[in-house]
Amino acid sequence: MFTLPQHHLHQATTIRHRHNRDHRIYCAVTTQVKTRPKLEPLVINTTTLATPPKADDPSLKSTWSHRAWVGAGCGTVLASLASSVVGSYDSHIWLEPILSGFIGYLFADLGSGVYHWGIDNYGDASTPVFGTQIDAFQGHHKWPWTITKRQFANNLHALARVITYIVLPIDLVFHDQPVVMGFVGMASGCIMFSQQFHAWAHGTKSKLPAVVVALQDAGVLVSRSQHGAHHKQPYNNNYCIVSGVWNRFLDDHKVFEALEMVIYFRLGLWPRSWSEPNSDWTEEAEDPPVTYVT
Repeated sequence: MFTLPQHHLHQATTIRHRHNRDHRIYCAVTTQVKTRPKLEPLVINTTTLATPPKADDPSLKSTWSHRAWVGAGCGTVLASLASSVVGSYDSHIWLEPILSGFIGYLFADLGSGVYHWGIDNYGDASTPVFGTQIDAFQGHHKWPWTITKRQFANNLHALARVITYIVLPIDLVFHDQPVVMGFVGMASGCIMFSQQFHAWAHGTKSKLPAVVVALQDAGVLVSRSQHGAHHKQPYNNNYCIVSGVWNRFLDDHKVFEALEMVIYFRLGLWPRSWSEPNSDWTEEAEDPPVTYVT
């Protein structure tokens, strides 16, 4: 075995140590010093770009066109009821026309609920035919008190126009059928005036006519407490606005929830009532407050 002399070993060790000293690693670490931001008071203004109409806003006033349509609607409804009364007198039958009128009253309440549910949950302002109504009802959810500031004809003219177009031909064709006219007259009259019943449901008891309060308390017209529940979370009940007699049945049996499921699985449409309420349609006070958060 070959071995180096001692002086050669000492020299090799010295070279190796010197070699190790010549290869050093230097690490430079720099840190960033973050400055603490200055806290400013945060102001949250609950108002949005869309503002509620003022009490003297022209959009709440009745025009002569509105009054003309309400007059035409009332004329067609009265013609239906008059035909029913005259026909009943001539044919000496009273029970059937009265019963058909009562069924028309129930039908109007159910119809108001179905229509109210539909425009509350589907479509928007751009929806053909119903867009204006959908937009108006969403605005109503945000500022429900404005309906009490609308003048009579302004509130009823849209429904009066529809009633005129639909009921007038029926009056001409079935004027000699007292049972049919009893149903048509009562149903169309309640539907046309449903917006007025709706407005009374938002009114203050002390400011409403005594007869209206009595009819609300008797359940003939939708009550203030019953309709008030519609404007509270979860915003998916008490849709009927004529008498409200159908509300408990529809809500207890979850009829509208079942319809929403069918529409979702068939058409893929998601109703608004399934979503968390947002500022676009939840109620605002008449004078929106400003909240300061620090």
